[in-house]
Amino acid sequence: MAIVAGIDSSTLRTRIVACDADTGAVLRSGKAPHPASEASQARTTEADPQSWLHSLGEAATGGLLEGVRAIGVSAQQHSMIGLDAGGVLVRPALLWTDPRSSGAAAALVDALGGPAAWTEAIGAVPAATYTIAKLRWLAEFEPANARRIAEVLLPHDWLVWQLLGHPQRRTTDRGDASGTGYWSPITGEYRQDLVKLALGHELLRLPDVLGPAEPAGHTPEGLLISAGTGDNMAAALGLGLVPGDAVVSLGSFGTIFAVHDQPVVDPTGTVSSFADATGHHLPMVGTLNAAQVLRSTANLLGRDLEGLSELALRSSPGAYGMVLLPYLEGERTPRLPTAAGTLTGLRAESMTPEHLARAAVEGMLCNIADALDALRARGVTVRRVVLLGAVGRLAAVREIAPLIFGVPVMIPPPGDHAARGAARQAAWALAGTPEPPQWQLPEVRTVEPDPDQPFGAAVRQQYGVVRDQTHPEIAGMA
Repeated sequence: MAIVAGIDSSTLRTRIVACDADTGAVLRSGKAPHPASEASQARTTEADPQSWLHSLGEAATGGLLEGVRAIGVSAQQHSMIGLDAGGVLVRPALLWTDPRSSGAAAALVDALGGPAAWTEAIGAVPAATYTIAKLRWLAEFEPANARRIAEVLLPHDWLVWQLLGHPQRRTTDRGDASGTGYWSPITGEYRQDLVKLALGHELLRLPDVLGPAEPAGHTPEGLLISAGTGDNMAAALGLGLVPGDAVVSLGSFGTIFAVHDQPVVDPTGTVSSFADATGHHLPMVGTLNAAQVLRSTANLLGRDLEGLSELALRSSPGAYGMVLLPYLEGERTPRLPTAAGTLTGLRAESMTPEHLARAAVEGMLCNIADALDALRARGVTVRRVVLLGAVGRLAAVREIAPLIFGVPVMIPPPGDHAARGAARQAAWALAGTPEPPQWQLPEVRTVEPDPDQPFGAAVRQQYGVVRDQTHPEIAGMA
């Protein structure tokens, strides 16, 4: 039995899984937090990349990597590791979470001619998270450091480079490269003109963009290292997604992406077009309101999330006419940055905890359904939704989501999906086959919408009427 391993280096920790290369069964796993460095203590949105190696070593203790023949690496996207002409780190890495580049992102959008120009160039409108926005911020606020930068690596690029023993060749993959803002998933090419627009000069060296099954190289000990990728792309690979599948990740924010066979160009900037780790594409939409809607409602009702779920299931579809527009933090999709939440349909008989709980769940899911419709409006097929996040496992969300989305909903068990995806990529590179190995995801629950219960369409219609009456300005945003 061949054994492969997947490493996922997130913002806070490293996770490692060792898997059977043929079946994907997880044989061993480990995790460790990134140690606090001076950079991370001073600012949580910066990090010394060496801290990622320390946590990798801690996570791999106890013989976790014993017998492993190939390793894949997944890591947080968009971040920026700037090196000088000699390959020396210029400053601590700027992480995707760093908000200081918000103004830089807006300036970049204007400098190229607006959102439509960016979507035509790279398939997306750069936000503060993007690498290119961090380059612009650096040029403005740390010009001396900006002038020293000769190359930029992403976290997974840097870790692969370290594992390979610092070879002259730098590599990346198309999935992670598509989050930089200067590599286009539309053309498959770098845009040095965009780098110069942000940084003030072109980069001396750019990583080679590897194909999905192309190895990055071998360690001095002969261990194969695959191309690696970004965390969302690795999660899609670990979940075994295919065209027609969409992921709805319900964290504090909502992340919605689907596997598609071609890049998506959305002049409005609502849909961002990324590449995936298999040769397909991952058009993505984000919402500002997801799990926090349920947490806030639960706090208001003096319940925990399980208690909120129980209350919601005691109500009926449509929450007795009560509708919650869940724009508690403003909203990105639809574009309502200054909006607040709105609760309508209050009647004496509807003002109960049960109906409010149901309205919160339905409102959150209707907002996510609007984001799925934004993908469909750009030609993306959604035949099945994969629901991720702790609130996605609540009984009320599991029951109501298929009604609202109108497609089967798959709820996988909690797991290190990105690390498993990195391991699957390693198995693919090891095998050298045209397609990745077929790994089954165990203990998956799929909930089908009941065709005899057309409540979902009625709930969405009720929600849509309130949304359009309350925010008529969104009608011209499509």
